Amino acid sequence: MGDYLSVLNPEQRQAVLHTGKPLLILAGAGSGKTRVITTKIAWLIREQGIDPRSILAVTFTNKAAREMSERAQLIDERASAAMLRTFHSFGAWFLRRNGTLGGLEAGFVIYDDDDQISLLSGVMENAPRAEIRETANNISRAKDYFLGPADPELDLIDHRPKFRRIYAAYEERMAKIGNVDFGDLIKKPVEILRENPEVAARFRNRFRVIMVDEYQDANIAQAELLKTLSGTETYICVVGDDDQSIYRFRGAEVRNILEFPGRFPGTEIIRLERNYRSTAPILRTASSVVARNQGRLGKTLRSEKGEGKLPVLAFLPDQDEEAAYCAGLIARAVKKGGRYDEWAILYRTNAQSLGFETEFLRRGIPYRVIGSLKFYEREEIKDALALLSVLVNPRDEVAFRRVVNKPSRGVGPATVDRIIEYSEEFGSDLLRAAGALLPEPGTKARTGIETFNTVIEGGKALLEGEKPEDTRKSGTVRDQASLKEGLAAGEGLSSIVVKLVKDSGIADYHLEHDEISGNQRLNNLQELANAASLYALSMEGLLEFLEHIELDRSLAEETAENSKGVFPNGTVTLITLHNTKGLEFKKVIITGVEQGVFPREDKKGEDIEEERRLFYVGATRAMDELYFCCCAQRRLYGRTMPTEPSLFLREIDKDSLRIIGSVPYGFGAGTAKAREQGNRMRAASSGGAWRQGDRVFHDDHGYGAVTDIRESDEGPVISVHFDTGHETRFLSEHQSSRFTKIGGD
Repeated sequence: MGDYLSVLNPEQRQAVLHTGKPLLILAGAGSGKTRVITTKIAWLIREQGIDPRSILAVTFTNKAAREMSERAQLIDERASAAMLRTFHSFGAWFLRRNGTLGGLEAGFVIYDDDDQISLLSGVMENAPRAEIRETANNISRAKDYFLGPADPELDLIDHRPKFRRIYAAYEERMAKIGNVDFGDLIKKPVEILRENPEVAARFRNRFRVIMVDEYQDANIAQAELLKTLSGTETYICVVGDDDQSIYRFRGAEVRNILEFPGRFPGTEIIRLERNYRSTAPILRTASSVVARNQGRLGKTLRSEKGEGKLPVLAFLPDQDEEAAYCAGLIARAVKKGGRYDEWAILYRTNAQSLGFETEFLRRGIPYRVIGSLKFYEREEIKDALALLSVLVNPRDEVAFRRVVNKPSRGVGPATVDRIIEYSEEFGSDLLRAAGALLPEPGTKARTGIETFNTVIEGGKALLEGEKPEDTRKSGTVRDQASLKEGLAAGEGLSSIVVKLVKDSGIADYHLEHDEISGNQRLNNLQELANAASLYALSMEGLLEFLEHIELDRSLAEETAENSKGVFPNGTVTLITLHNTKGLEFKKVIITGVEQGVFPREDKKGEDIEEERRLFYVGATRAMDELYFCCCAQRRLYGRTMPTEPSLFLREIDKDSLRIIGSVPYGFGAGTAKAREQGNRMRAASSGGAWRQGDRVFHDDHGYGAVTDIRESDEGPVISVHFDTGHETRFLSEHQSSRFTKIGGD
């Protein structure tokens, strides 16, 4: 049958040669699923005589579709005639040819998110833009679930009675205009196929083979399209991994893959369980967590690489030590001949990148942030810093221009130019100049200038001693949803940051983006406030904070200029867990593995199962080494708060981990090995768990305190003064198991 099959393992070969009944290929992480699906397309053409034009293969990105086509053509060039598209691309292709049956002309336009909002603005007259955007999101979500305005289940998307009316009016306007949105690209083909049996029969005759890649990412409407296109003679094959379904917030439903055997009677399941990416200890760790899920078909990954290093669980005092620990690991590895690009730092939210960016800049460790801008380059952060700059220096023209009319207050460019000219002519600061040039009473521009000046004056009042508002929720770590209620002010300068971005409207402005990106932007603003909490609530503290930021930004620019973008050892990758899907790295550090951070406090039921799958995805990105970081306390919502180890860490067999640092009370008490590791390994670097002032206990000398930490060729040397007067020193990496850290400042 050709050498192209000889590279397949037995399970992959079985999946490629399968015909007849519906097939579900459960492809575990790193098991070679792309090779299977592309080889199967070529095999069907080459060995089974299938007309390539009768093959439809769909996936979720244009890049994946191109890769599938190219790899299949390498085996048989006739595969170029097969239809390999994304779901939405196929829907658009279908509607261009059959849309008249649904009231569409062939020249319809596809509306994007902004077009939807513009159309809804006419339906929801005088409604706040944030409400319009939320409604647009809910309409899109309803279409993902194949729900129309009259469906009873629509209340699960939006329970407001008026939502049905708005949705119906939106659909009426869209029909009159003759255009479609992205949801229609899936929903309307299903409706046309259902309402026109002869069209359905024609397409079932055309596409005798239907294949779907990454089926765990399909939404309900996409699953309905697959079902509607399939006839009794259609050979259908889907490839996916129920343990890697992590996009529920985008509409993906893991139940599509779980219920596939029930929706397609006679389905055969082939499991690809041979993993070619990760070592056995990494797979055991990842599997031990995701195996706790109830909603899964089940599989057991086996490493083709064999055994390797145990994953490391590092218990650290706080997020600053976490960043230092990660930087130390990477720096030492590179010093020994490794490369920066072997490493990836994973975190739950984009906002967590700040601490690592700061630490890496100071240590000269090159890095890149995947999926978002570097922290201080993000729009919302620049806006907040501009407000702070105007507060410190009301002559700052650049900062003033950026935020005086953001969000729009009617203060146009011409007005801003006059204010700046007046300031220069009379030697006045910009706030006084703005006050002196107030437009006519009752105008939007006058109100806008007065509002902006009031915002800055409110910030000054805080600096001068006015008591800041405490926006914390008592006793709990606030969940993601509560961000909509406002950012949390806490210690130090955090109250200034929160007050300015809230009072100025910057927070609401950024929340008006879609639910996902809007909350991410608020998370970033909250992280800026968290960083500010370390500085005194005073003008001196604010100046020190801004100086710290400017030094970091200057250092970043200097590093980029000196390197010209070329790093001989590559760069460390900073990336959210969601963005790692499909990637792999030799060494992975998953950070912030604490309850309330990962998983977030608001995750229950199906949501906590998806968080476990996210943990599994993150862990299985690692090829050779895997590390977890868990902090005893973290700056959250404007103040330092104690944290607990993540539920997921408690679900791992402790004998499968190498535990270092100060093990929290009650954690790891289940195994003698964990206890021994916790006592023996208290530090991994000079930036690790030992700090001056830490209290210790020794079997012979009793209680004492760390008085000094110094570097040596063999690692940090820890000096301890005991309450009895006895003093001793030990190497942190080779300390006696009779030393026990019992706390610190």
